[in-house]
Parts: sequence; C-alpha cells; structure tokens
Amino acid sequence: MRVLVAFDKFKDSLSSPAAGDLTAEAIRSAHPDWQLDLCPLTDGGEGFCDILTRAAGGTVDKISVTGPRCDSVEATLGFVPLENIPPSARALLAIQNPKSEIRKSTVAVIEMATASGLALLAQDKRDPWQTTTLGTGELIRAAARPGVAAILLGIGGSATSDLGLGALAALGWEFRSAAGDDVRPPIPARWSEITRLAGRMPAEFPPLRIACDVTNPLLGPRGAAAIYGPQKGLRPADLANLDHAAARLALMLCTHCGASDALMDAPGAGAAGGLGFGLMAAAGARLLPGFDLVAAWLDLAPKLAAADLVITGEGRFDASSLEGKGPGAVAARALALGKRVHVFAGSVAATPRENLTLHAITPAGTPLAQALREAPANLTAAVQRAFSA
Repeated sequence: MRVLVAFDKFKDSLSSPAAGDLTAEAIRSAHPDWQLDLCPLTDGGEGFCDILTRAAGGTVDKISVTGPRCDSVEATLGFVPLENIPPSARALLAIQNPKSEIRKSTVAVIEMATASGLALLAQDKRDPWQTTTLGTGELIRAAARPGVAAILLGIGGSATSDLGLGALAALGWEFRSAAGDDVRPPIPARWSEITRLAGRMPAEFPPLRIACDVTNPLLGPRGAAAIYGPQKGLRPADLANLDHAAARLALMLCTHCGASDALMDAPGAGAAGGLGFGLMAAAGARLLPGFDLVAAWLDLAPKLAAADLVITGEGRFDASSLEGKGPGAVAARALALGKRVHVFAGSVAATPRENLTLHAITPAGTPLAQALREAPANLTAAVQRAFSA
C-alpha cells in the first residue's frame, strides 16, 4: 500500500509537517509495511518558506527584522537552486533566465508571516492602523543577492493593512509630510501626514513573484479592510475610515509610479492588507496562483498518481473545501483519479461521498482552547482508529 500524506496546518495548533509526522507515526505502528510519501502543504502563510525551500534542497537563513509593531523579530529567508525547482513550477514563475544561467541561479523564498504576521502579536496588539510591513521589505532587500533570479513571496497570515508601504520604505522609498519629514514607518495611523512620495525600485532588482490565492480587490465591500480587517483588530466603526485613507494613498502611489488606478480592482490587490497591490504598482510584482505553484513545486501530481490512498486534512473542512485550495484541492484531484481519500480535520462540516471518508478529530463539545491544545493527541487517536490493523 502506497500512501500520500499531505496535510495543511491546523491553525494555532499543528504545523503541516507536524500533522504529517504524527499521522505517519500512527500508521507505521499499525502497518509497518506501508510506503508513506509525506508532502506537507502550505497556503502562503505559516511554513511557506521552510516547506518549499527544503523540498527543493535549498537553505534557510534566519535574520532579524522589524516586526509588525516595530519590535525585533526573527524571520526566515530561503534560497533554492533554480535547477532544483520542477520545470512546471519554473514555468509558473516565468523567470526570463537563459538556460546557461540556470545552474548558477537561485530563487529566494520569503514567508511574510515570519516578519509581519498576525501570529506574532498578542490579541491586544492587533490593530491594522498601527502595523507595518517594514520587516517584509527588509526580507525582500536581504533576498536581492547576486545570482538571485527571482524573489517569491508567500503572503498569508498578515497582521497589516498598509498597502505594502512599509515594505517599500525598507526598499528606500520615502513618504514625505508637508514639512518635508519622512513618515517612517508609513503606518495607516500616520497616512494623513503624507503629502508626497519619493522613490523607485532599483533597475536591476530581481523580479518579484507573489503566491496568492486571494482574489479580493483593494477597496470596497470585498476589499482588504472589509474582509480581513476585523481579524486583524479593525473595529467596525473604523472600516470606512481605513478604506477611505487607503484609497487616497493608493491613488498617490499609482500616480507616482505611472500605474493605472484600475490596479486597485485587480484580483488579489487586497491580499495581505494591500501588499499585493503595493508591490504590483511600485515594483511590477506578478501574482501567481498559490496552490497551483505549491502543487507544481512539490511535484504533487505524480505523487497523487502513484498513491493507492491519500490522507489530507487541516483545521476545518467544510462543504466549500472541495471547491477551494489546499487539502480540498488535494482531495478533489485524488478523487478525480479514483483514489481513496481520508480527510482529518479539527472540525468537519461536509458530506462524505464515494471514496471520501471524513474524520472530525475533536470530541463533540470540546472548548476551542482545549481542542487546539489537544489536537496532536486527537489527530493521533483518530488516525489509529481509522487504520487499526
């Protein structure tokens, strides 16, 4: 029996590699003869840098950068030999690199969440008026080393809604007040001070690629503030104010960069509090379909084809999951190939179907804090029950 184990994270509880390792251990105890292929997934947030870098035989550095509330945090930065990245993933990256240079080139992998992530802040420190992407910009700057053919950003799990202006400040941009002072960092709480912009991306800067499955525009009822602001600490009464302030700064950035203001309506412009928009407008960044890139990078298609059984899961699996990304997409692709699929999730709100078995690992009535704390034990027990000899 060949088994593909491809988990995403259980948010605030288990990383995707940890969930896979626990599952593998439980299966091996009952079926030591089964062949297990572990393939941890990532949605662009937690684990993005480590999972992609290690999968392609790269190296991960840890560097100190500015955190979302301007404290110092340790963030990760990966460097992957370009020739180690599967051709299908290289094609999605669309790097204009001569074949003769492939062996000499690398791709830098950045996980925004390690520098500007919501998980870095206690509940009472979450406030998009006060948070900055400055540290993400410091990672981008550190990634622009000789031989880097492209910089790939995963932008899930952000704590920010600053249009990426903090990141641009780290790259040398200035946001000037009427008195000529540089407003730094340019957090939304200080946007009213900004009257003009100064700066350009260096001509030889590596191209930026952003892995993103978010399709929200920058502004409006489906925009960054409306959809993602509340989880970042935005009060309902402040939503319109933040949206209005963002519109003013976004228009200033478009005008300064010679970009069309239609960019604000582009799918993904609202990703990571507008970081996607800011880097597209100022740096010509290109948004890539996140799950498609990750699946190609991890060689998921041949692994699915070779598997007799597929095991996946995440924190919550509902009726929309099979139409979405991550574990839902893994399950859908596996079912289309006629594979048996088992999904393990903290909570399940979907209906089983032929070849699809769903397992809610959390006992009914368990308080959330307890469920998060006990997820490792609950996952192990659920897998043992499902595959007991």
